[in-house]
Amino acid sequence: MADADARIARPLGLIARKNRNEDMRRLREIIREHGVRQIVVGLPLRLDGTPGEMAEEAGRFAERIRKQIGLPVEMVDERLTSWEAAQSGGKNRKQEGKDSVDALAAALILREYLEQTATTNATATEKA
Repeated sequence: MADADARIARPLGLIARKNRNEDMRRLREIIREHGVRQIVVGLPLRLDGTPGEMAEEAGRFAERIRKQIGLPVEMVDERLTSWEAAQSGGKNRKQEGKDSVDALAAALILREYLEQTATTNATATEKA
């Protein structure tokens, strides 16, 4: 989750995947609870920057969100975010192990998106 005005991203938690319908139901619930206006999905590119099977699945998931929920969805390169999360202490948080690292990695992906957006907006303002 992030406050777009403050540009601060924080882990909210993880949704355990069950099936497509239940996943979308839970996502809608979170959107309502938190007043979400946009969704960012991590794009798991290979280290060389090329998309693989997981990137294609992430793209299908993003499109499903767009169609079923109707919110804008942006995809952001997530290469090395799990590694960065583990290095920054993700394993030492209250939730032990992979869940903690994944939640922190998601916050890093969102932070990257917010930074890209801020840079793009600043560049557009300078050109205007």
